[in-house]
Formats: sequence, structure tokens, C-alpha cells
Amino acid sequence: MDLINTIKKAKKPVIMGILNMTPDSFSDGSQFNNLKKAIKRIKEMEQEGADIIDIGGESTGPNSKDVSLEEERKRVIPILKKALKITKLPISIDTYKSEIAEECLRLGASMINDVTALRGDKNMAKVIAKYKSPLIIMYSKDPTARTTQTEKHYKNVLKTIETFLKQQIRIAKKSGVKDSQIIIDPGMGNFISKIPKYSFEILNNLNKLKILKKTICIGASRKSFLGGKIEERDTKGEMVSAIAYLNGASIIRTHDVKGTKNILEIL
Repeated sequence: MDLINTIKKAKKPVIMGILNMTPDSFSDGSQFNNLKKAIKRIKEMEQEGADIIDIGGESTGPNSKDVSLEEERKRVIPILKKALKITKLPISIDTYKSEIAEECLRLGASMINDVTALRGDKNMAKVIAKYKSPLIIMYSKDPTARTTQTEKHYKNVLKTIETFLKQQIRIAKKSGVKDSQIIIDPGMGNFISKIPKYSFEILNNLNKLKILKKTICIGASRKSFLGGKIEERDTKGEMVSAIAYLNGASIIRTHDVKGTKNILEIL
């Protein structure tokens, strides 16, 4: 709970640096999926200005594959143990599996980032309630962690997201999760639709989600709706992060910690 209070009281945007311990993440798969490289990247992100490190052991991008509980554990637990020794930054765990979440929280992780918004594992909310940790619940058009490239159409994309998040917040609270623990993420890119305009519509109207009275996290980094080649998206992502912050986001989740930090400092 100390972390969520810190985020709420922060006078500047909170930067969440992404560390993917995977061979198949869409922009950085296999770049950091061994301990030596991952430790180096954690130290780099801390120096670049990250406020939180978000460690993930399973890709959820298009064409990604299910990862077994044991495989995700092998990817995540060793680097979590190392991270807790080499940095004082809070560690978030990007997982939808309650067993992984519980083990990581027990070891000292500070937050859980669930891209399925509690749909992937019915026991997740109970684990969050037990450890009183912050929880990010994210909108996705897909009920599982396997993101599709469907051109989903919306009559009112903001209303759809608001309705979904309200429902998942109610589910969390029924299991004992407190309002103060919940952070919302409206999703971006293919989590919304392959059609880019919906992601931009969300960014432009992000402040409307303040009606939910929750801290807002945005993770637009390198996503396809930005256009162009993946290696050319960081500058666009920095601009989108600035828009998101100006429109109400408190947490910016990014691969590009240094660039994002620089533009947000100017703001």
C-alpha cells in the first residue's frame, strides 16, 4: 500500500520501465532473457530515471504462445530475487497467473500488472487482497492473454472501456481488494483494436476515465498504432506519453525510459 500512496502523492509522472524475460516479446524478445543482460538493464533503467521496474515472463502480443506455470516461474523468479538485491526501486510483476503473483509478492514484489484484468485466473483477486498490493487491471478486447489483430469496431470506445473497468473493479472488490489498491489501464494498440484511431481517441479523451476515481496507467510504448517500424517508434511513444500525462495518466509504462523521462521532465 505504500507504493500506491507514493504514486498518488507524486508531483511528477511515475515511469514504469519494462523488462521482458521472454524470447518472443514483439519489440525486445530475447534481448534481456538471461540474468546477466536483465541485471544490466535494470541498472540502466534505474540510472535513466525509472520509478518502477515491470518484469514479465510471458509475451501477450499477437502470435504469442501460452507459457506454462513452471516456465514462467523459471523466467521470473531468479531475476526478481536478483532485482530485490540490486535496486531499491519497487518491482511490478506482469502476470495473470495467481500462483506466480503470490510467489512474487511473498518474495518482495510490490505490484501486480494483470493484462487480463482478473479474467485469466479466478484466484488472482484473492491473492491481491491477501497481500494488499497494488493491482493494475487493463482493458483488452480479448478475454485471454493472447492478443489478436482483430479490427474491432466501437460505437463508443471510451464508454466500452469504462463499463468493462467498472465491472472488473466490482469483481476485485468482491474478493476483498480495496478501491485504493486498484490502478486502471485502458489498453492501447491491439488490445483495443488493430484500427489505430481508437487508441488515439482514448489518449485524447483519457481524462474522461477520471470518473472511475482511479490512478491511470498508460502503456503505449512501441505499439503498432504508432505506425512505422518498431525501431522507429520510441520518439512517437515519447509524444504519446506526454499527451497521456497531460490528459490524466499518472503511470507511464515504457521500454524507452530515458527518452520518456526527458520529455516528461520538460513538461
